[in-house]
Amino acid sequence: MTGASPRAAAAPSRPLHVAMVAPPYYGIPPEGYGGVESVVAGLVDGLVDRGHRVTLLAAGEHATRAQRFIRTWDEHPADQLGEALPEVVNAARVSALIGAGTDYDVVHDHSLAGPLLARGRRAPTVVTVHGPMNELDDVYRPLAADVSLVAISENQRRSAADLNWVGTVHNAIDVSTFPFRDRKDDYVLFLGRFHETKGPHLAIDAARAAGVRIVLAGKCAEQPEQEFYEAEIAPRLGPDAEYVGDADSEEKRRLLAGARCLVFPILWDEPFGMVMVEAMACGTPVVAFPNGSVPEVVVDGRTGIVVEREAELAGAIERARGLDPADCRRHAEESFGIEAMAAGYEEVYRAVTVPPAARIEPALVTKQPGVPTLRS
Repeated sequence: MTGASPRAAAAPSRPLHVAMVAPPYYGIPPEGYGGVESVVAGLVDGLVDRGHRVTLLAAGEHATRAQRFIRTWDEHPADQLGEALPEVVNAARVSALIGAGTDYDVVHDHSLAGPLLARGRRAPTVVTVHGPMNELDDVYRPLAADVSLVAISENQRRSAADLNWVGTVHNAIDVSTFPFRDRKDDYVLFLGRFHETKGPHLAIDAARAAGVRIVLAGKCAEQPEQEFYEAEIAPRLGPDAEYVGDADSEEKRRLLAGARCLVFPILWDEPFGMVMVEAMACGTPVVAFPNGSVPEVVVDGRTGIVVEREAELAGAIERARGLDPADCRRHAEESFGIEAMAAGYEEVYRAVTVPPAARIEPALVTKQPGVPTLRS
């Protein structure tokens, strides 16, 4: 941890009571798709392990170690993902349940609309920004006096440097739940949402050029995803390119562990690609473009191959054969484990809960991991 202020470090170390607010769409943790929900689940358990009290506000049921659970919806409105109303309803319900926040030291909100109702709480509200800043900066800029923002990558934070950031904390996973394999099967994997910006069409073309079979799995439920799939993916499928559907938690782990590499030709500045960490946890290197958080997550030449151009992807797939799966696993454990994430957020909580007169400038309370390194 670097960049912490002496005053923040000297804050009382008493346990905190955190109200953890989840989006309403998937379980905590999710059974399949749901990166934000995976982060919330891991963070809840990591904070409990560090001695804190967590009240989880979420839809449906949960499988975390939160000491208290408040249900916000009986059923997940997953069929309304992407619509505004569920976010607004969720924000209103959470606001009513939290009230003035007198029972909590800090409210940590992972939802989209929830921060709009943070004003007037006694407890400070921390918001993890899980989405792209080109869509969200206009939401958070007017809320500077009401919420403290946490970035999930330095790339994301730099894209809107004027916002009220109090830290950068990389997302994390429970590495122990991902199977490690050092002997791989003869296929490469694309795992993600079927959207042009994710590059599944480029993954197929690169694997075919490299002469290796590719398996594709991921979410293809919304209309734009289905339209892209029919136009660009279905025509490319064949004996060497197979789509196997939206993999659940167990199937995802099996596919990641067996793949020679994960092909991640991301075409936009994605704030954080969780699937890269999941792949490395399984001992599977990542072949990717250097967009978004990729340079912060993948150690080029050690845990993956990062290339600039589409024409280089096929060669990168071949070069990935020479990387050591043990290096990938070690990097995931050391840089992206639950303990590191929970410690980062605890530092943020300590910083925002000090008395106003003792507070420092938010920019100084920062977890700045930079480009991760590996032990030799």
